[in-house]
Amino acid sequence: MSTTLPPSVELREVGPRDGLQVEEPKSVEERMGLVRALAAAGFSAIEVGSFVSPKAVPAMAQSAEVVQACKELGGFRVVGVALNGRGATDAVAAGVDEITAGVSASEGYSQSNTNMSIEQALVHVEKMCEVGRDGGVAVDLMISCAFGSPYEGEIAPSEVAKVVQLARDAGATTISLADTTGMATPRGIGELLEEVGTDVGMHFHETRGTGLANVYASLLGGVTRFDASVGGLGGSPFAKGAAGNVATEGVVNLLDDLGVDTGVDLVRLLDAATLLHDLVGHDLPSPVFKAGPRIAA
Repeated sequence: MSTTLPPSVELREVGPRDGLQVEEPKSVEERMGLVRALAAAGFSAIEVGSFVSPKAVPAMAQSAEVVQACKELGGFRVVGVALNGRGATDAVAAGVDEITAGVSASEGYSQSNTNMSIEQALVHVEKMCEVGRDGGVAVDLMISCAFGSPYEGEIAPSEVAKVVQLARDAGATTISLADTTGMATPRGIGELLEEVGTDVGMHFHETRGTGLANVYASLLGGVTRFDASVGGLGGSPFAKGAAGNVATEGVVNLLDDLGVDTGVDLVRLLDAATLLHDLVGHDLPSPVFKAGPRIAA
C-alpha cells in the first residue's frame, strides 16, 4: 500500500437518497431544498432518489419529480438508484445522468434480501446496463457486502473479484464497493484492492465507527471515488445492522486537513447539514456536525 495521497477525489453525495430513505417521507420541495444546499457546497454528483416501489420505500416516492427539478437546477450529475430494468427505464425517462444499480458479493445476503441468487441478480444488472447504454446513461454497479456478510462472515477477496468481473462483463460503466453492514477494516481494504485494483468507488457505513479510517486506508490504496452522506444519515432499510453512512462533513474535514481536494466547501456543507437536521427533526450522528470543523473558518 502506498503512503502517497491523491491530489484530489470525487465525492458523490448520497444523503438525499440514502439519508432520507429511512426517514418519514418529505415533499419534493423539501427534498430539493437539501439538494440545492448540497449543490451550493460544490458537489459534482448527487444521488437524489430511488426508482423503486413507493410501497417498499415510501420516502422515495416522487423521485422522478425530484430528478426533473434537479435537471432544471443544473451544475451536477443527477444520480438515481434502480433495482431492475423497470426502475432503470423509469430513471432514464426522468432524466438521470447516472444510475446506481446493485448486486451482492454475499450469496446469503442476496437470497435473504432479494430472494435471488447472485447469478439471478446479475441478469437484472445486465438489463439495467442495457437500458442505461440505450439511453446514454452511465451505470455504477454497487457491490454490497464487499467487505463481509452477516450471513457468511468473511468473504474472500478473490470471490469479490469474481463478482466485480461479472459486473464489468454485464456492461457496468463503473464499479463501487459497499460496506453494507460496517464490516470493513483497513486490513481488509488493502487485501481487496490487491485483488480488484483501484478503479473502484467506496461506500462505507459507520456501524462500528471505522468509516474515516477506511476512507484513509482507501486513499492510501489509490482509490479516488467515495460516497458519503450529509449528517451521517442512511443505511438500507432492508439490511439488518446497516447503520448510517460515513458523514460527508467528516470526510471533507479529514481531506481538507490532508490537502486532498474535494471541490466541496465545508462551511456550506455544514449549512446543508443544519438544514437536514431541521428537516428530519432529530439529532444527526455526524461528529463534525456536532463539534464543528477542526479549525473554524
